[in-house]
Amino acid sequence: MSFNGNEGAVISLADAADLTANYRATISTGDTIAMFVGRNKLLDILNQPGCMGVRIYYGLDSKGEKRMVLVGAAANEDDMEKGVIVDELISCPNACSAANLLNS
Repeated sequence: MSFNGNEGAVISLADAADLTANYRATISTGDTIAMFVGRNKLLDILNQPGCMGVRIYYGLDSKGEKRMVLVGAAANEDDMEKGVIVDELISCPNACSAANLLNS
């Protein structure tokens, strides 16, 4: 199989709310519930020649804090490890949306 750039699925707000609520039910108050990455960083990854999308790795820093590592992925499903790799996303809590179905 190879990536074609159309992977993933659009889901309803109700389904997304269920998924995020299920996750929040497993964590302690104050734990990370979301991460934000700026448009320009996403475009830096996506605009690389041959990039079909973004792979997101879960990570932990030296303090045990949750991190996300974003890297481009080529059609052959390989990470573009010599390209742009993004970290240091903005976590929620700290910078969160107003209360809504996805976060409350």
